Amino acid sequence: MKVAFLGTGLMGLPMAQRLLAADIQLVAYNRTPEKLAPLQAAGAEIVTHPRHAIRAAECIILMLTNAPAIYNVLLSDTAWQTLEGRTIIQMGTITPTESQEIRDAVVAGGGEYLEAPVLGSIPEAQAGKLSVMVGAEPEQYQRHLKLLQNFGTEPLLIGPVGSAAALKLALNQLIASLTTSFALSLAFIQRQGVDVDVFMQILRDSPLYAATFDKKLQRMLDGNYANPNFPTKHLLKDTELFISEAKSRSLDLSSIKGVRQILQTAVKMSFADDDYSSLFSVIKEWGEAIGE
Repeated sequence: MKVAFLGTGLMGLPMAQRLLAADIQLVAYNRTPEKLAPLQAAGAEIVTHPRHAIRAAECIILMLTNAPAIYNVLLSDTAWQTLEGRTIIQMGTITPTESQEIRDAVVAGGGEYLEAPVLGSIPEAQAGKLSVMVGAEPEQYQRHLKLLQNFGTEPLLIGPVGSAAALKLALNQLIASLTTSFALSLAFIQRQGVDVDVFMQILRDSPLYAATFDKKLQRMLDGNYANPNFPTKHLLKDTELFISEAKSRSLDLSSIKGVRQILQTAVKMSFADDDYSSLFSVIKEWGEAIGE
């Protein structure tokens, strides 16, 4: 089977490299062509238009920024006409509603669609240890399981299209909220003169601990947010997607709206392309700036 990979950014590149390492024929497209150089060097076929990638492959994997990018790359008039007989696997983070609408468009074009968003960042993508959540019919899941195992050893069938997208947003909401809460506690104990090592010792031994705290601790202490595995702008995008989808579910969104405000401020403070742990600087510096 020949696979087309559309979207070779921070996550897409190592994921596509996993396929090449498994001796899978790969054709790749990216809207920023220079990002394709490592794949070309590794033996991938490079194309300059998405329709060329779709025509060349039986299965098309999407790792694009958002739903508008998917519509632009996959569902433009020229690309949509090439979908007949193809399988589309959408692996980025979009809302359940968007995923279902894209499925309907793909099916109308004669293709089949399943979603398989992932939890994890660049190190997990490189190692093939992502958590892969699949929204599909059971038969589709079984048919594409071997391919998906290149990204994570145990892809899990969540339910029909939309269910995996919902789970992914729920998990990314936790990323945003947990990191913000940890950053606030860290800033608070620093202001109170409590030793950070003592704070972390108590925290690590408690039920409150999450491994992400240690992953972000040194970045926060050093104020070093360069070379991100997950940029602030992407976490803001996912947080906004969660809020937009959750509005219709009769949930109190006050807490996550506060997190969104912090992320928005981080972007305004030029942290958009930095690691999302930069929200620590917002909590420390922005509060001082407005006198809170």
